[in-house]
Amino acid sequence: MVKKVAKVFNLEGKAVGKIDLPALFATPLRPDVIKRAVLAMQSNRLQPQGRDPMAGKRTTAESRGTGSGQARIPRRKGGSAKGAFAPGTVGGREGHPPLSEKIIVKKISKKEKRLALFSAIAATASKETVAKRGHNIEDIPQIPLIVTPEIESLHKTKEVEEALIRLGALSEIFRVRESRKVRAGKGKSRGRKMKQSIGPLIVIAENKGIIEAAHNIPGVDAVAVTDLNAEILAPGTHLGRLTIWTSDAIEKLGNLYGHGGQA
Repeated sequence: MVKKVAKVFNLEGKAVGKIDLPALFATPLRPDVIKRAVLAMQSNRLQPQGRDPMAGKRTTAESRGTGSGQARIPRRKGGSAKGAFAPGTVGGREGHPPLSEKIIVKKISKKEKRLALFSAIAATASKETVAKRGHNIEDIPQIPLIVTPEIESLHKTKEVEEALIRLGALSEIFRVRESRKVRAGKGKSRGRKMKQSIGPLIVIAENKGIIEAAHNIPGVDAVAVTDLNAEILAPGTHLGRLTIWTSDAIEKLGNLYGHGGQA
């Protein structure tokens, strides 16, 4: 297999060298496997919830039978003749309520999980896939974008933002900020009032301050190469996130998964 070679850029946006990409960047794109892996990860964060088995049953309601010119549904005793207890009636209980015993965790094999990770990594090197996901990459000099390790030492949000702008990500940062809006629906009152698009991901070999610095830029995430997973590379199960790799992270990636894209 012919190795793919990519340029390495400094924080000024100038090419300063070249690097061989690991073989796993040639892994076939498998959106179906990536979706299974992401949903499996998300299902582990769900909290089981159900209803009280006696909900809607704590009533003295009985049917009055026939002969009164009324439907034969259970009715509350006393002054009102409202229905109760029976599912499908006004004032009645829920028919098939959620059960806390329901199995909500989706499982996936280790081989599929590994293939999903490799496929999501390979998708970050596909210009067509990244553009199709909605990222603005007109000014990005190269996909995948690889930079020198000095970006790992940036401690201030302003420094990270300036570096991203020099690397051609200005339109991408602007796109994320323009997408920020108030969520429709009840989620506004449940701790998630705002929603916004997903921006670039910075993959590093070692955190020297950039994870905290990049956290305040809308849509931008920074993660160590050892902490990569299918969900952060393909948020919402949609592969092709715009990813900025450090050259050290690429080398470490090759050492971790040196055998390539075989699951």
